[in-house]
Amino acid sequence: MLDYLPGYYATSLVMQSLLNAQGTELDDLRLAVEDTLNQFFVNSATWGLDIWEQELAIPTDITKPISQRRSLLMSKIRGTGTVTVELLHTVAQSYDRGSIDVVEEPSLYRFTVRFIDTLGLPPNLDDLKSAIEAIKPAHLAVQFAYRYLNISEVQKMTIQQIQNHPLTDFAPFLDA
Repeated sequence: MLDYLPGYYATSLVMQSLLNAQGTELDDLRLAVEDTLNQFFVNSATWGLDIWEQELAIPTDITKPISQRRSLLMSKIRGTGTVTVELLHTVAQSYDRGSIDVVEEPSLYRFTVRFIDTLGLPPNLDDLKSAIEAIKPAHLAVQFAYRYLNISEVQKMTIQQIQNHPLTDFAPFLDA
């Protein structure tokens, strides 16, 4: 800012002190504006998540990680409109970072949400189940198919790789 002032201010300690103070305040203001703007978008919101949850009638649970709270909000936003396989896939995808497949079985009046990349139970499964239940037609049942390590995959692993996996990646009957 000193460049915009007449040259005789360059040696003034008072003016330098004043400009430093103003610069600090302007930097703080810029950061505050950026932080406020981030709250307008679910993917970047932090302290504004409770406002989003209130707006979408979702109970606030501050014990959940921010990523899970964002996933719940995104599924609620995406879960409006006519229920299609694509909509169910989009909602399910917002809860899990891996690949998901939704398979229709109309003759059996059900569909299956299959986790392709995620090993074991996904971390936010209860919220996903609630979101699917809220948007699916009442006459359809939903099933969830999880992926576990199979024998051929385990045989290709080293002992170190096997030890790095929790037991729940190997056995569907073990709860985390």
